[in-house]
Amino acid sequence: MTTVSDAATSASATASDGPEADSTERTLRHAKVRAAMAENGLDTVLAYGPGWRRENVRYFADARVTGSSSFVLFPASGEVAAFSTRRSDLPELRRRGWVDSADTLDVWDPAPLTDRLRDLRPRRIGIAHYELLPAMLANALRTALPGTEIVSATSLLDGVRMVKSDWELARMRRSAAVCAAGWDAFVDVLEPGLPEYRIVAEVEARIKELGAEDNFMLIASGKDEVRGMTAPTPRVLQAGDMVRTELTPQMDGYWLQICRSAVVGKPSEGQYRSFDLFNEAVEAGMAAVRPGVTAHDVAKAQNDVFRAHGYGEYCTSQYTRVRGHGHGLHLDETPIIEGNETVLPENAVFIIHPNTFTPLAGYHVLGDPVRVTASGCEVLISTERKLFHSEKGVSA
Repeated sequence: MTTVSDAATSASATASDGPEADSTERTLRHAKVRAAMAENGLDTVLAYGPGWRRENVRYFADARVTGSSSFVLFPASGEVAAFSTRRSDLPELRRRGWVDSADTLDVWDPAPLTDRLRDLRPRRIGIAHYELLPAMLANALRTALPGTEIVSATSLLDGVRMVKSDWELARMRRSAAVCAAGWDAFVDVLEPGLPEYRIVAEVEARIKELGAEDNFMLIASGKDEVRGMTAPTPRVLQAGDMVRTELTPQMDGYWLQICRSAVVGKPSEGQYRSFDLFNEAVEAGMAAVRPGVTAHDVAKAQNDVFRAHGYGEYCTSQYTRVRGHGHGLHLDETPIIEGNETVLPENAVFIIHPNTFTPLAGYHVLGDPVRVTASGCEVLISTERKLFHSEKGVSA
């Protein structure tokens, strides 16, 4: 019998891991970024990583960094340099070998970074996450480069990272196996009297056992009064509760999410009707996917199902934010929302989730991550899409 742990290991192994595969992937990334730089008239890109948005630094370095601020300096030609405020990040940056050098960064005196930039004499530099750059670092860069035009390169790198390579997809499939294991642990523990935080503890234990670096998880329990999800609380489960979650483990840097709801005991008619509505919306979103479709198109396909059944008002910002979002080195990339005309190319990865409140059963959570294929989409998780329920501890 193949276990989830075996599946996770197998998925990782199919990535052709090793120095040769890493070198090929690194070369591919450099070529993609330099092509985008040429198109945008940039001779240097500086990837900035604040503590909560390190995806661009990891894209260049393929190393987990933990400093409050980090950078990768990527010129149109020449050596790639990394910097972090945390000295303990340097051995990992050097061990991975994706950057040519790694040095500490002092935000009060970033001379190693600014001196390197000054030596390059860039005419036009793009900073990814320029919008998040602290004023003292922005001022230090402007002082060091008085004749250089500095612009944002956030959208440039967002676009480069959107199309996933086979190397990346192998890692995301490993995340998918861990999603499935996490959801199994979630359902297995459900019973009346259990506090929400115990559910999350069981999930965390399972996915960390399988190698998850991190996990973003929201949860909510209750009946049709539930309007959204939060971090786990001490609320105790009761028979008839629907328990909702977004479960998003990170493996090898890559995040993937599963959205499901489960009932403690036998589901009610309203909960079944709610599932049918949301499942129809998920399937409509998937049916809309093909290379060149926009985020708007996928969101509209889902929302049109709610409108057709008389629940269109619950697609508005009063009740919901998005109908899904991109996945990759950041857990919440391009939003799947009406009005977002971002094109979704082949090998883009995102989750389709029409999560929102309706009067049928309260807030409902359902969704699967997909890869855009040449002819439609590939669902990346194996977990069945159904209304799960647990009879454990529930009296007849």
